Amino acid sequence: MLQKLIIIISLLILQGCAAAIVAGTAGAVSAATDRRTLGTQIDDNNIEIKATLEIKGQPQLAKFANISVVSLNGVVLLIGQTPTDEMRTAAERAIKDVAGIVKVHNQIRIGSNVGISTRTHDSWLTSKVKTRLLTEESISANDIKVITENGEVFLMGLVSDQEANTAVDLARNISGVVKVIKVFEYL
Repeated sequence: MLQKLIIIISLLILQGCAAAIVAGTAGAVSAATDRRTLGTQIDDNNIEIKATLEIKGQPQLAKFANISVVSLNGVVLLIGQTPTDEMRTAAERAIKDVAGIVKVHNQIRIGSNVGISTRTHDSWLTSKVKTRLLTEESISANDIKVITENGEVFLMGLVSDQEANTAVDLARNISGVVKVIKVFEYL
């Protein structure tokens, strides 16, 4: 009996290792095919962490707002919800001194925080858009970041005009997408 238990535990541990290896490999492949340098990718990650901490450091925002920070090439996208316009402005003001931010797109909406069913639907929409982008041969889906918030799809990346237009058209025609917002930088 003890031997069977040890085997089961070993298999579970090894499965976890396999998942970590697959995730690590996928991350490495994604990093290698990104148009940004590895240093810029690291900088963007640091910007996201620092900006999120600055926002969470504001008691009113931490308590009443639902805000996410996405950075690509130093361009920051703020999305989510706050109950007032003052809090929306406070979120942008909170991150103004974060090193490396080139520009801020404040797309925080005034209203109640979205619920779990909306977040689940947003994840589903993001998956549908990413899948559709992957099937399009004229663009590199790895170069386009897809973020969905309350049915609105935000597209970020370093792309050509043609890639941007194709990505927007593909996303716009996915059932359930309310609006597509471009936050692209152009090559």
